[in-house]
Amino acid sequence: MIQDKNTRREIIAKRVAKELKNGDVVNLGIGMPTMVANYIPEGIDVIFQSENGIAGMGPVPETGKEDPDLTNAGGQPVTVVPGAAFFDSCTSFAIIRGGHVDITVLGALQVDEKGNLANWMVPGKMVPGMGGAMDLTVGARKVIIAMEHTAKGKAKILKECTLPLTAREQVNLIVTDMGVMEVTDRGLVLKEIAPETTVEEVMEATQADLIIAEPLKTMEV
Repeated sequence: MIQDKNTRREIIAKRVAKELKNGDVVNLGIGMPTMVANYIPEGIDVIFQSENGIAGMGPVPETGKEDPDLTNAGGQPVTVVPGAAFFDSCTSFAIIRGGHVDITVLGALQVDEKGNLANWMVPGKMVPGMGGAMDLTVGARKVIIAMEHTAKGKAKILKECTLPLTAREQVNLIVTDMGVMEVTDRGLVLKEIAPETTVEEVMEATQADLIIAEPLKTMEV
């Protein structure tokens, strides 16, 4: 299993980026999902949308070159590409709720084998609300979860979520530092495994039952 945290996050972002196709409209959640914009494969042109009213976000800005007036919905500094558009939240959510977002990439506190997602509240902690995640999970054509496989040694991929749900049965793909899992009618299918990781390690770190794909591939990172 890969030990370095930065390397793990980079592997996740690079693998998610390989899911994007030319012409996709993509919404990246706050945190690790924003890193995906840094690893778009050569020749692939996508439009990154943010629910606070941007279409055409670019890579994460270099340290020291952030524009305080240019942020994503989570308040994180972003860049924009030539031709980017700015609009109000009403227009932005019309795009999302109207089914015009091809892929949303979100982080998660928990995901379960039915594709349920919990990513907005830990009981007892103050939070502002689930934000646009509820709209994105039901409005986007494909929902990809990008997260580390465990948190403080505890499984995040469960048989059933125990935290308050953001969305029910909307997750399509889970990409972690240990592998790639697809949510299917049969259950969670482990399609790819990370380098330096064994099937036994993945199963031990996952509470949900896993169906091992044949052939089982190694994640390309």
